[in-house]
Amino acid sequence: MATAAAATTGPTAAAATTGPTAAAATTGPTAPAATTGPTAAAVADRPVGGAGAGGGRGMLGAVTVRAASTVLVGRQGEVGSLRTALARARAGEPTTVLVGGEAGVGKTRLLEEFGALAGAAGARLLVGQCLELGEAGLPFAPFAAALREVLRRDGPGVFDGYEPEFARLLPELGRGPAAVAAPAGPALSDAPRGYLFDLVGELFHRLAADQPLVLVIEDLHWADRSTRDLIGFLVRAARTARVLLVCTYRTDELHRGHPLRPFLAELDRVRSVERIELGRLDRDGTAAILADILGAEPAARAVDDVHERTQGNPFFIEELAAAGDPVGCATLPETLRDLLLARVDRLPDAAQRVLRIAAAGGTRFAHQLLAEVAGLPEPELEDALRAAVAAQLVVADPDGDYEFRHALVREAVHDELLPGEHARLHARYAAAIEAQPHLVAAGRAPAELAHHWYAAHDHPRALVTARAAACAAAERYAYAEQSRLLERVLELWELVPDAADRLGMDHLAVLEETLDAATTAGDYSRALTLTRAALAEVDADAAPLRAARLLDRRGRLLALLGKSDGSAELREAYRLAGGVPDGPERVRLLADIAAHLVKIDPQLAAAVAAEARTVAEAVGEDLALLPTRIAMLCRTDQAPDLGLAELRRAEALARAAGNAPALVSALVHLSDVLFELGRYAESADAAAVGVSEARRVGISRSGGAYLLSNQAEALLALGRWDEADAACADAARIDPPGVSGLHWLQLRAGLRLARAHPAADELVGRALGFLARPYLWPNHRLPLHELRIEAALAADDKVEAVRAARAALADDRLPHLPREGWPVLSAVARTAARVEDRELAAAVTALAAELPVRQPAEQAHAAQVAALLTAGGRALPAWRTAVAAWRADGQPYPLGRALLALAEAAASAGERDEVAEAVAEAAGIAQRLGATPLAEQAATLARRVGLRGASRGRPGADLLTSREQEVLRLVAEGHSNSRIAEQLFISPKTASVHVSRIIAKLDVTNRVEAAALAHRLNLLTPPP
Repeated sequence: MATAAAATTGPTAAAATTGPTAAAATTGPTAPAATTGPTAAAVADRPVGGAGAGGGRGMLGAVTVRAASTVLVGRQGEVGSLRTALARARAGEPTTVLVGGEAGVGKTRLLEEFGALAGAAGARLLVGQCLELGEAGLPFAPFAAALREVLRRDGPGVFDGYEPEFARLLPELGRGPAAVAAPAGPALSDAPRGYLFDLVGELFHRLAADQPLVLVIEDLHWADRSTRDLIGFLVRAARTARVLLVCTYRTDELHRGHPLRPFLAELDRVRSVERIELGRLDRDGTAAILADILGAEPAARAVDDVHERTQGNPFFIEELAAAGDPVGCATLPETLRDLLLARVDRLPDAAQRVLRIAAAGGTRFAHQLLAEVAGLPEPELEDALRAAVAAQLVVADPDGDYEFRHALVREAVHDELLPGEHARLHARYAAAIEAQPHLVAAGRAPAELAHHWYAAHDHPRALVTARAAACAAAERYAYAEQSRLLERVLELWELVPDAADRLGMDHLAVLEETLDAATTAGDYSRALTLTRAALAEVDADAAPLRAARLLDRRGRLLALLGKSDGSAELREAYRLAGGVPDGPERVRLLADIAAHLVKIDPQLAAAVAAEARTVAEAVGEDLALLPTRIAMLCRTDQAPDLGLAELRRAEALARAAGNAPALVSALVHLSDVLFELGRYAESADAAAVGVSEARRVGISRSGGAYLLSNQAEALLALGRWDEADAACADAARIDPPGVSGLHWLQLRAGLRLARAHPAADELVGRALGFLARPYLWPNHRLPLHELRIEAALAADDKVEAVRAARAALADDRLPHLPREGWPVLSAVARTAARVEDRELAAAVTALAAELPVRQPAEQAHAAQVAALLTAGGRALPAWRTAVAAWRADGQPYPLGRALLALAEAAASAGERDEVAEAVAEAAGIAQRLGATPLAEQAATLARRVGLRGASRGRPGADLLTSREQEVLRLVAEGHSNSRIAEQLFISPKTASVHVSRIIAKLDVTNRVEAAALAHRLNLLTPPP
């Protein structure tokens, strides 16, 4: 019984023991070397990254990691708990923390991080390692390792004359120089064990007197009885104040009869004991480890594949990453395979056979299905499963099902099947599910049948069931799964002579269906390949509608992937549409063509849209319900609301009809139009609704990607930057294909620039990489020009800023797109003002005169451009106008930037009160947004004009002394230090000191910049 075991192995057992432990004397020089920190010898063979599994022993011991993460991922909460525990111990409260988790989950890595923090905080760290020798192993091994380090560092005197007693733990104390220095007495004392425990506790108490002591005992699941008893004594001993005891153990080693189970239960009753259970990492944690190991952000699909296979176990993640391309690593590395199978090999033969059968059924399997396939008597099956559960290879759930503890264990076992065994088992699973579909989860029978018949190499059955499973997947909006299953149908087509008869459809129809699924799932590259294959099969003369549809799809996919504008394909599709009889199908085709042409040839798009309307009216088709880019058919720049009313109607009709694709399409354009109108909160709300709807119907990677970036764009405009960053992170996780993944990337790159984020340069580089593609839609291309300019200005690279500005002005679409064009002109104007480039300024002025000004943001940008290009006394009113325009628009960040420019203009005009108000407001905006550069600019300007503590006087009065103001005036006149010395009757050395102080106070790099700044901020006017 557990309670009886607890009585003999619990924390109180140590104090109750009065006889000596004979085995203690066997602890010799072969005991593990002591460690002073988590990077020392006892943990040197462990992975140094996110895994932290035991090296050289047990399930994860035989692997030498070839690549490991150097960052701690997903453990901030646990580190915080350990730091809190250390604070309690520092305050004199005895504290023990038990850290549990499966092998490879990162216990050692967590303690490495905490050990470094504890050491930096002034704590002393001792680490001891339990050995995998079981109950008959070396007693007190981890304490011997820790005390050996104490001996090495502090010498034998630290044992305070009790060397003979401590020789039980450190035999070297009974011989050599230590023994000579020890008081007379027996070489090895026969003192009772309780007395020895008292001495150990007293020693730790003395060590903790000067600095807190952190004692780490690793791999407690391998601890011997004596070690557990001593730990139990220390946990309850009052003398361990200022000592933090941290013990780690593997939860997957604790079978039902494991002696650590009752010991942990007993410790849980002690008030000072806290447990931390380390779970597996989520998908983001997997991505972070891969990014660190691979040196670049991994593709979303790579993350998904690795996370699914490893289930977030850091050690497994590192092993797959070390094997090369994680996605291409279809087979497990041999070292990892051997490691995973080590525990399987220790099972009885009968249990191994059942485990192999179960592996063919998947990671999760039902008892009844396994019994049906195994064909074993129930007692034999239960005994085999009981052994697998006891070995922590399989876990049971309350519903009566089972699951492999690690998906990679199942994969390794399954890969061990012989070819004939593999086919035979999968065929038996398929037959069982076919006869009794209820043996698998509801709705899973079609996919399970397709999988098992395919694995059994029964091609005819695999073909038919794959098609049926694809249809079932589409009904569940699982378009990626549908696409994969249809790809299997295409793969099997040539292997089944009568495939068309079995499926009731021709090969071209399968291609078209696969194309639809791949496009909806967001796999645009594969979809483009499928259009080429389908166009090779279609007869355009006999089936013009079919051919035109494929050409329309291909044209849009080419543009989405940035390969070309797709205009040739779209024009050919329109030509073929002329031969299609009027009807709903032709209306849909024309609507699609018009929507795709609008960014390439607006005039032709308008003509095609008009034709679509005419045909729709003739056949009674409602354009608003077309699941396409419907807004482009009704939106015109001349309409004051940009087609908002029609979009509202389309949204309402789509909801009423339950047409999810049409609703998502309407919400994409609704959120976009609302943003352009300056109704940012409504835009964010509409996009959020659309994101949920897209997720519900499985189109997150297509329509949902646009909605996420639209939501992020609106949140940025509202100043809700953290929420915007989270939306961008969501978009990154779904990995939108082609240029549909550019918008969120460009937004996040701009956000990180504005916050001076360490990863800003990397994101900016990735975004600007899209400019190298053969084609980008203008509404995607122009914001990249703006980003390029802003990045150069942020880096103070004036040459690159001018180069980027000229490239932006050369874009022929800039004069025709005011929404994207005005932000670009603002960035170019800022560059012209920064480098004082009159030619660039003149080009901006000319373009600004042609570019339409319609919506609030455009009006604010226009006012800002005018202010940036205005100098002298007219600058202040110009910036007042720009600030007022940004207030009306409601975007806080551009308002903050405009306020700083207003403050400079006010300083130049001597309007000190206005300077103070503008700087204070800009600083407040920067603080709320986390816009570090803006905050720094506000602080610099405040310092330059002497705002701190100033209530009156002119700008700079509180910054520079009167002598420094005199020196600054002479610097501005171009005098050298020698000439300044003559003018002011001071030495040249003193003049040089004054100039250096002025440069430092004004936060400039040289005297020329100091003079220019003094003129701009009106610092040269003599005091009254």
